[in-house]
Amino acid sequence: MLQYEVGQIVYSKCGRDKSKPFIILNIKDEYLFLVDGNLRKLDKPKKKKIKHVQFTHYIDNEIKYKIENNDYLLDSDIRKSIKDYCKEN
Repeated sequence: MLQYEVGQIVYSKCGRDKSKPFIILNIKDEYLFLVDGNLRKLDKPKKKKIKHVQFTHYIDNEIKYKIENNDYLLDSDIRKSIKDYCKEN
């Protein structure tokens, strides 16, 4: 079983958002709540089953810290993190 964490970047494997990167905002049972800062903002995350995402080994520690500590987080922070990750890979 793969271990998912808040702040981790994952890719959608199916649906209209197929192959798009997201950041995990929350984990509940077999569901992940995903945001990308554009279509899926912090106030309305995408609920997706774990089996429908491709995980990566990348975790944005700054985003993870802000989510876990209920710190101030903006959609622009999410967009920047995803953009930086996609530039590297």
